[in-house]
Amino acid sequence: MAAGERFPEGFVWGAATSAYQVEGAVGEGGRGPSIWDTFAGTPGRVVGGDTGEVAADHYHRYREDAALMADLGLGAYRFSVAWPRVQPDGRSVNPAGLDFYRRLADRLLERGIEPWVTLYHWDLPQALQDAGGWASRQVVDRFVEYAAAVYGALSDRVANWTTLNEPWCAAFLGHAAGIHAPGLQDPATAVAAAHHLLVAHGQATRAMRALAARPRLGINLNLDPVTPASADPADLDAARRIDGIYNRLFLDPLFRGRYPADVLEDLGGLGGLDRAGEADLAAIAAPLDLLGVNYYRRWVVAARPERPRLGGPASPWVAAGDVEFVASDRPRTALGWEIDPTGLDELLLRLHRDYPSLPLFVTENGAAFEDVPDGHGQVPDQARIRFLDGHLRAAHRAIRGGVDLRGYFVWSLLDNFEWAEGYSKRFGIVYVDFPTQRRLPKDSARWYRDTIARGGLDGRP
Repeated sequence: MAAGERFPEGFVWGAATSAYQVEGAVGEGGRGPSIWDTFAGTPGRVVGGDTGEVAADHYHRYREDAALMADLGLGAYRFSVAWPRVQPDGRSVNPAGLDFYRRLADRLLERGIEPWVTLYHWDLPQALQDAGGWASRQVVDRFVEYAAAVYGALSDRVANWTTLNEPWCAAFLGHAAGIHAPGLQDPATAVAAAHHLLVAHGQATRAMRALAARPRLGINLNLDPVTPASADPADLDAARRIDGIYNRLFLDPLFRGRYPADVLEDLGGLGGLDRAGEADLAAIAAPLDLLGVNYYRRWVVAARPERPRLGGPASPWVAAGDVEFVASDRPRTALGWEIDPTGLDELLLRLHRDYPSLPLFVTENGAAFEDVPDGHGQVPDQARIRFLDGHLRAAHRAIRGGVDLRGYFVWSLLDNFEWAEGYSKRFGIVYVDFPTQRRLPKDSARWYRDTIARGGLDGRP
């Protein structure tokens, strides 16, 4: 293999999951209910009436799954901690919950796999939602207490931490679109939730650093390039607005200590974001050691002034309802998402150029396809192999362009509960037969194993 196709020495090769999507055991070990238990248990919210009650049964099968990861040559496994497993009521610590994650981390380390912890992947304890949820300022203090409890228990084992996963989704899909838990459709609440998520991240980062300085701290953001459909000024402004509410609303306060002025103007005071105090902004901008980038697609947008500016309450695109998302002829995943690997290197180069120099990790990248086992116990998924190959080549282009990219995590290790899509969509490189919980590595898993062993890409799939 040509030297230029190799990834840097020490590059982290991993895979990722999240607690509610894989653990199951929602009523075991002292775990309390989360907003996703409530949401999934509400008729009509999730395809097929599916819930995460059993999911991939990772809670009981983590030893088997760790062995599987080792067989695939993974250097790291990124998982989230279930907040209601650690604090069933959002306040009191459940020792059995912390013990589960100690056992998981220890088993990973025994297998030579580095544990990466994400503290919040959308499973807020229902008790805290009942008290106001992310719309309430008080949840910030609860998150800091929770973060300190988990960090205190695991920081001797875990060196890499991220506070939140995709706060845009938690805020806007959960509170404006209503298609994720807690299922609200209130744009002002969504904006307030976004701010409280960021403040909670910053204050928790400070609290964790005060406990132990050794581990590295960061956050995972879902970031997508936004391209105007034409050079028409209206299309350019549509792209600016979508980029603002999707990307810069989070990047700028984290790394520049302020919300973008144009986004505040677009919002027109919605959710009180224009009144964010200096103490909040200083907390949000707490120094970080890494940024996790979750990339799935690019947006191409055009202005449609005949539509109302705020759109309907079900739209997550607050203050951008008069925008059309333009389809192309690119191939699509089973979720209908267009596949565009070039967006990944474009995004990574933008982060390198526009924001402070910070080690970057692709903490999620993957695709859902219609995976069906054949009669020989194989799961041929060439489409996923092409997807991963293309995006890893994009990541390598970014490194050649000067980006300090240090790792890549496939989403996902296992087929799992895919939020509002239930079990109808499969992202895993390992097939899960949910009735039996049998694990079956797909062709993409073997391809990824070989890629890791080579330290890079070797020819086209």
